[in-house]
Amino acid sequence: MSDKDINRILMQFEHLMRQSNRERINPVIDELAIDDLKPIIDLVARSRADYLKHLYDLCSKYHGSDGLPSPEELKRLRAYRNRFVELADGAKSFEISIQRGYLDIKS
Repeated sequence: MSDKDINRILMQFEHLMRQSNRERINPVIDELAIDDLKPIIDLVARSRADYLKHLYDLCSKYHGSDGLPSPEELKRLRAYRNRFVELADGAKSFEISIQRGYLDIKS
């Protein structure tokens, strides 16, 4: 198979992916304005702030000592990080969906 054939197949694949995503995503989410995205951005920012604050507090607690965070403290930090990462990934998915035209945007 030539590079030209591969590129043509990849273009067709990209078209099918865009079409399928738009057909599935667009009907379940109303047309969006920038203000409609604010709750997403705000929740991500809040979760990031919580994660960073917990990390900072944990590091401050052990600064200047030989101690290390306990398994329970690390479990809690991991929960903060997981929440932030999940929400940030979701926001990024919204951004990509807007860029690729899966969602309608109010002008």
